[in-house]
Amino acid sequence: MLLENKTAVIYGAGGAVGRSVARTFGREGARVFLTGRRLAGLEELAKEVESAGGRADIAQVDALDPEAVERHAAEVVRTAGRLDVSVNAVSIRGDLQGTPLTGLSVDDFLTPITTAATANFVTATTAARHMAEQGSGVIVTFSTAASRLSARDQGFHATGGFGVACGAVELLSRHLAGEVGPRGVRVVCLRPDGIPEAWVSWGMIDDAEPDPEGSSTVKAYMERGTALRRLPKLAEVAETAAFMASDRAGAITGSVINLSCGSVRD
Repeated sequence: MLLENKTAVIYGAGGAVGRSVARTFGREGARVFLTGRRLAGLEELAKEVESAGGRADIAQVDALDPEAVERHAAEVVRTAGRLDVSVNAVSIRGDLQGTPLTGLSVDDFLTPITTAATANFVTATTAARHMAEQGSGVIVTFSTAASRLSARDQGFHATGGFGVACGAVELLSRHLAGEVGPRGVRVVCLRPDGIPEAWVSWGMIDDAEPDPEGSSTVKAYMERGTALRRLPKLAEVAETAAFMASDRAGAITGSVINLSCGSVRD
């Protein structure tokens, strides 16, 4: 198993990506500590992980609260003896995608940027301090293809502050990797494009919205813009996260892994 005897904290474990990562990590042998702002859903997820042979603990943790994150990380280390992997799968939605930048207020523009930068800075630097002490560890962050859209897609999606937020997460990951690499800590950012399986949890109904080129859906429009003519699957994202967190990816750090099915280029 890729993550046998590893201890992993997953922030935002209640979301679609977090849940998939938790199941995959548990299957691959990691003891997973599942966190979220609310406990609702985490108990069920922990049972799923354990029924598949994994081990899971849950805790209510706000990733925007530095003291709460530090208390939880310290408890993980006391309980498990070490912190091997930290995954931030906290959603950075809550923005006004679809509204042109010229129509956004300052607050609406900054909300996703502030949320993403704060949550990732808090969780990543907290984990990095613990990992540096033990001389090893992997920090996994998430961006999206919104950070690298073509002019055509920038105009279509009008991502507002969301694309800037994704770019901030990528740059934070690269900078942190350079700082903590000498202490044996790796930092890797995953950049998927839109994941249709996650859209339901975000309240998005693809078939309700036509694209500007005619009668097909937004999903079809996005698929046409990829090299594989499809969008990434949750399982593919979670499997990549598990590999990047494993010792088999030991030479990879400071990298943004492109999981966009070819909709954007590195």
